[in-house]
Amino acid sequence: MTRDTITLLTDLQGFSTDPLTDLLRSGAQRLIEQAVEAELAVLLEAYASDKTEDGRARLVRHGHLPEREVITGIGAVPVKVPRVRDRGDETEKVRFTSTILPPYLRKAKSIEELLPWLYLKGISTGDFHEALAALLGPNAAGLSSTTISRLKADWWDEYDRWHSSQLPIGVK
Repeated sequence: MTRDTITLLTDLQGFSTDPLTDLLRSGAQRLIEQAVEAELAVLLEAYASDKTEDGRARLVRHGHLPEREVITGIGAVPVKVPRVRDRGDETEKVRFTSTILPPYLRKAKSIEELLPWLYLKGISTGDFHEALAALLGPNAAGLSSTTISRLKADWWDEYDRWHSSQLPIGVK
């Protein structure tokens, strides 16, 4: 008979020891939801007079896109973007695209600005996940070493473009 001496730790996902951060996250989620709803209301108001041939509204709400998490300075915040349906016959369909939450936004701009700073401070590519988990919480997903390597290549390209634009004409 073998005895397992490994103690299993409880899953702490969804549990925070910091109620203030949880409150800030839920407040941020509600604020984002209200702002996106206000954007949608402006779009729906702009097309309120447009009707289909049978007299129904051309542009109507149509549920939400799948929920996604956006990594912010207070950790991952789940967001939902409403969807609209254009019932009109025009070839150019109206789509709702939030300016606050563009379609593929996964990280807030402040996080994107944090990554090069961490790299310059000497955090290795493989240690980014641990460093960001300590700063942003355990749900700081999508920032694997592969992602950081790709970003690092982009930073070098930006640097090379900047450097070549700073050189006098004729000097390379």
